[in-house]
Amino acid sequence: MTARIIDGKAAGAEVRAKVAAAVPAFVTATGRAPGLAVVLVGEDPASDIYVRSKGKATQEAGMIGQEHRLSAETSQAELLALVHRLNTDESVDGILVQLPLPPQIEEAAIIAAIDPDKDVDGFHLINVGRLATGLPGLVPCTPLGCLYLLRQELGDLSGRDAVVVGRSNIVGKPMAALLVRESCTVTIAHSRTRDLPALIGRSDIVIAAIGRPRFIQGAWLKPGATVIDVGVNRLEDRKLAGDVDFAAAVEVAGAITPVPGGVGPMTIAMLMRNTLVAAHRRAGLAPPAGL
Repeated sequence: MTARIIDGKAAGAEVRAKVAAAVPAFVTATGRAPGLAVVLVGEDPASDIYVRSKGKATQEAGMIGQEHRLSAETSQAELLALVHRLNTDESVDGILVQLPLPPQIEEAAIIAAIDPDKDVDGFHLINVGRLATGLPGLVPCTPLGCLYLLRQELGDLSGRDAVVVGRSNIVGKPMAALLVRESCTVTIAHSRTRDLPALIGRSDIVIAAIGRPRFIQGAWLKPGATVIDVGVNRLEDRKLAGDVDFAAAVEVAGAITPVPGGVGPMTIAMLMRNTLVAAHRRAGLAPPAGL
């Protein structure tokens, strides 16, 4: 068996095209384009690349982007003041503060200060609670992108056994909540899980988000399983590898995401989707169907 390769680039482009197609109707209804404000503190090279990519995607979608670049010496009070200004700016529908932040700034305090209805990262505790209780809210972009890929590949997810390897607040926990919402039977695995290979071996869906290169072995997989590899690990030779041993897994799985080119493109696509949804809700409009 050779697994189907799940093309995240194509899926991400599809989502972004849907967003761009829906923006003109929003402009007609409200007289303005949706707005996304991205805040970068410091000069981390990886964060700079992400911010530039988000700005490009915002422009291509026909939305209005703001970039706020602050020095690495910015105080927590200064960043909170900017967040409060963006909260009250009616032209801004989404606020994203790029993580990580410098050590003098408490990330939790900044996330808590963002208006939950503009929290397009989906990290605010109110949005976490909405997801956990099944209420409409903004969902973290990476898990939402994973769900989109799963639906494309499998259709109805109801009744499937799923394991999420990793329990972070950014990916693992919200991913598990989304799968529960889809009526999967979900297990969250982590560093203290006993007999992880056996657990993975009986799962129809495997979400790998543990941050350890090639940790999950192909021999652990249930034949025909769908594998979504969220991991992006830089190896000594500067190449990228996921959390799954792709070369071995591709011989066992039914479908699998590559690294790169799998989940990564979905994250920015879902950021565009979340911004559009936030703009509609703030304007009292129903979000476009299919997003």
